[in-house]
Amino acid sequence: MKTRSSSRLQTCLVRCALAFGFTALAPLSARAAFLSGEALDTAADVLAIIVLIIVPVVAIVVFWMVHVLPEKIAHKRHHPQRAAIQTLCLLSLAFGGLLWPLAWLWAYTRPIGYRAAYGTDKHEDYYVEMAEKHRSGALVAEDMVHLREDLEAMEARGALPPKLRALKDALAQAEAGAGRAAASGEGRA
Repeated sequence: MKTRSSSRLQTCLVRCALAFGFTALAPLSARAAFLSGEALDTAADVLAIIVLIIVPVVAIVVFWMVHVLPEKIAHKRHHPQRAAIQTLCLLSLAFGGLLWPLAWLWAYTRPIGYRAAYGTDKHEDYYVEMAEKHRSGALVAEDMVHLREDLEAMEARGALPPKLRALKDALAQAEAGAGRAAASGEGRA
């Protein structure tokens, strides 16, 4: 029994010695790059240009786009303090992004104090946009009534800007015209 195990051990040692010998005879120089000569220099130049020029430009553009998001959100939500949020976004760019979370939070909040002071929590552009819908006939009657009520509440708190006063007058005339048309339609029936 001992002869079988000793012959197996000898066979294993011979195999290990041969494997080590073949490894020792392997070429001493190894290459990590798949390119050589001029191709390697060209690839290194292209990689350097990408790392030094293109990556910083892309990083700056992405940084800018992320920092403008609160401004775009405020515009989409008709935030009444959109200009202040825009200023905070620009300041955040100057301070390396430290003020950006504040601009983000501000864009998603509705200023309660602003509504108490001015009677609305929408930017003036919202009303101008509604006026355009009214002129094109795309404004639903229910939205027209709600819009007129908002404008009257704003007027009760203070003077309306000229654009909004003209919109309020146009809404009042449209409602009066609709009331007259409904009255004449009932009289005929």
